[in-house]
Order: sequence, then C-alpha cells, then structure tokens
Amino acid sequence: MNSQTERESFTGPAGPLECALDAPAGAARGVAVIAHPHPLHGGTMDNKVVQTLARAFVQQGWRTVRFNFRGIGASGGAWDEGRGEIDDMLAVMAHHRNEGEPLALAGFSFGAYVASHAAQRVGHEQLERLVLVGPATRNFEVAAVPPHTLVIHGEQDDVVPLAATFDWARPQGLPVLVVPGVGHFFHGQLPLLKNLVVRALA
Repeated sequence: MNSQTERESFTGPAGPLECALDAPAGAARGVAVIAHPHPLHGGTMDNKVVQTLARAFVQQGWRTVRFNFRGIGASGGAWDEGRGEIDDMLAVMAHHRNEGEPLALAGFSFGAYVASHAAQRVGHEQLERLVLVGPATRNFEVAAVPPHTLVIHGEQDDVVPLAATFDWARPQGLPVLVVPGVGHFFHGQLPLLKNLVVRALA
C-alpha cells in the first residue's frame, strides 16, 4: 500500500497466512482486520477497495491488517467455500490483536460475508466498528450485524444487486449507504469511498 507497509506471515489453520500491516503515525486507536473479495475471482489483500479501507482506518489512527485467504498469494491451503476463510480471519484477529485492544473488522464483497461471520463468532460486544462494502448478500448467507455497522453499496452494483443487500438489511432495520451511479468495484470513486469511511470512523 505504501513504502511503510510491512509484509509477514504466520501459521494459520490451513498453513501460512500472508499479511500486510500498516500503522498510523503515533499511538494506534486499535487494530482493524480487513478481508478481501472472492478468492476464485481474483480477490487478494491488494484489491483497490481493500487498500482504500486500510487507508481510511490508518488515517483515523488504526493499525490495519490485510491478509490473503488460504490458497491466495503466499497463504497455504485451498478454497473452503467460505467456512475455512472465516477461520482464517479469526486467526488473523487472534494473532494481531493485543489483549484488550479495540477491534474493528471490515470486508469487501465476499470479504464482507466473512467479516460478518467473524464478528458474530468473536461477539458483537467485542467490536468497536464493523464496515462492510458491497457485501455478497446474493451468493452467501451474510450474518446479522450490530446496529452501528457501516454498510456501503453502489447503486449500479452489477455483481451484488442493491436489492439483495436491502433484503438482507431490512429485517435488521439496518441503514445502507448507497453511492449513486457506482458499480461493485467503485471505479473512479475510491476517494469518495475513503471519505465516507473516514467520516464514519471520526
């Protein structure tokens, strides 16, 4: 993401897990773990939306950890249809979070599905922030989330229809922040996406 980004790996549930770490200037408010889009469709921790989320968190004083799911980049193992990928995110959280440190989770597309289940498993009361961008509500059972979750979806999303995310959010009474005219990957609108997240974290 920048020249200060640290790359490291540690032993996860299915082998090594490759991570990218970014730190703010000064003391960190907490740690934010960010999950990437679908591994079988080119998703990696270097995805532009994932990097944009990391930049927003760093700007607001959070340490960030992006990571490659099993079987991607230098991470060991193989695609596990979403189940093992949740375990991967939980392992990254356990490895990189200091005891008692404030925790935030974020994810884009398939990564938002994973983050929703990781949040549920760790306990919503443990989370300071949850940010989901273009959650994969059509192809995956995205978990229920805490009421203060920030959900951002493009109006013209051609991968996950906005209606699918409304159908998921409606029973929870959960607001969805809709960006007009924007597709799934926020092409040309990444600065706007970053600003929306920065404002929500302020």
